[in-house]
Amino acid sequence: MNKYSKSIVASGHLLVSETAAGILKAGGNAFDAVVAAGFASSVVEPALNSLGGGGLLLGHSVDKGQNLFFDFFVDTPGLGLEKRVADPHFFPVTVHFSGSQQDFNVGLGSVAVPGTLKGLLHIHKRLGYMDLAEVMAPAITLAEGHELNKQQAYFLKLLYPIMTLLPEGKAIYEPQGEYLQEGDQLRNTQLAEFIKSIAEDHGEEFYRGSIAERIHRDMALRDGLLTRKDLAAYEVKERRPLEVSFREHSLFTSPEPSMGGALIGLSLSLQDISGRPDFAFGTGDYLLHTTEIMQKVEEMRENGFSCADDLVGFLQNSTDAQGGEQPRMFSRGTTHVSIADRMGNCAAMTCSNGEGAGYFAPGTGVMLNNMMGEDDLHPDGFHSSPAGQRVASMMSPSLLVRGDEVELVIGSGGSKRIRTAVTQVLCQVIDFKRDIQESVDAPRLHWDGEVLQMEPGFSREAVTMVSGKVKVNEWQAKGVFFGGVHAVIPGIKGAADDRRGGKVVETK
Repeated sequence: MNKYSKSIVASGHLLVSETAAGILKAGGNAFDAVVAAGFASSVVEPALNSLGGGGLLLGHSVDKGQNLFFDFFVDTPGLGLEKRVADPHFFPVTVHFSGSQQDFNVGLGSVAVPGTLKGLLHIHKRLGYMDLAEVMAPAITLAEGHELNKQQAYFLKLLYPIMTLLPEGKAIYEPQGEYLQEGDQLRNTQLAEFIKSIAEDHGEEFYRGSIAERIHRDMALRDGLLTRKDLAAYEVKERRPLEVSFREHSLFTSPEPSMGGALIGLSLSLQDISGRPDFAFGTGDYLLHTTEIMQKVEEMRENGFSCADDLVGFLQNSTDAQGGEQPRMFSRGTTHVSIADRMGNCAAMTCSNGEGAGYFAPGTGVMLNNMMGEDDLHPDGFHSSPAGQRVASMMSPSLLVRGDEVELVIGSGGSKRIRTAVTQVLCQVIDFKRDIQESVDAPRLHWDGEVLQMEPGFSREAVTMVSGKVKVNEWQAKGVFFGGVHAVIPGIKGAADDRRGGKVVETK
């Protein structure tokens, strides 16, 4: 018996949302749909996602009667290396943003052990209904050719030096010597054929077979770190979600080693301690209060707050004071999808490929990640971590629950801004009773440790009030810097973030 009158999908690309909605209409559940969305996203959001990256998923299964968390983020490479690679194939590439530039480290030495492919297959095997070939079919069609939209064309333009670093990338993104632009057909026929093969071997060739062997040889010949032993040893981790109380709700979010969930939990706990607001959204008091919460969270993070145990300790100390009442981080190029089906199943999934390493797994059309090349991921220095460790991230797919009912499926891309973006949307919905799309569209703030970054849209009076307390950088327009929140209220409506080209699709 159906619980809701419709299924809803919110993601960062219309074709991803349409793919998931088509699976739901064909009889699949939310987990079939999110797996289909993951494969489709790796095709149509190539600057953000790849089967060679990593991700996290938090789901609510009606059949299982529980919330389930799947960690398929990347591992540090190097298992079985006979000797340490003295000088890994690892170098900076400059990406030119509007008005600024940034160096990203790429090359074979930047590749971490990929988890996305194995994660999607694991989720489907555990919770899906439909045949795997049916779930992957839309992605195959898209890989054979689809129109490049404005948002993805912009991302590809930014990452031009990475996407075209090697001949395999030039063949896909610069056919006939012309780099793809909005409206062009993006074709990745190798990826289409590779996805077809997955229906037969369920990823074995990639992780244990001939593809793994070819990756190993490439890495050995060209001073990379990823080995056949790394690929064979990789496992999806099923973990218990982190649960945080907020007002009359519970937020289920990403546990360790992810840091994002604990920081969102800390933000909400500080909001809880301060009580319900006696000011309106968007006022000067709102800006000051929100900034103070972000400053406190950042101060605690810099002093070592990083995990669920730290959050529990903080809450216990706070309760006592009221009389009874260090992983490393990564996630820049990310994308998120939220889904709720008619049966009540829910799935929130965030995936990332970093900026990509420029290196493609031979014969697959799959660019591998550059997670080992991120400076904020390696504060102790690049290539200093032992092999086989799960890397932490800021990604925080989440479910807001009241009683036994999932009231909101939510998540975001946006690196360090994920926690502030998700927290601000949650507080608007719960404390200020604002509509979910209105909350996603509203201007955002982010305290970067020194300056309050602020989107346009707040009143001059409110901005002046907060500017008297902290240094403020007012943006001229909303931007991808502030995240891309995609959310679903099961059975009612979805909200997608236009900052990252978001689209909602419903199906009955």
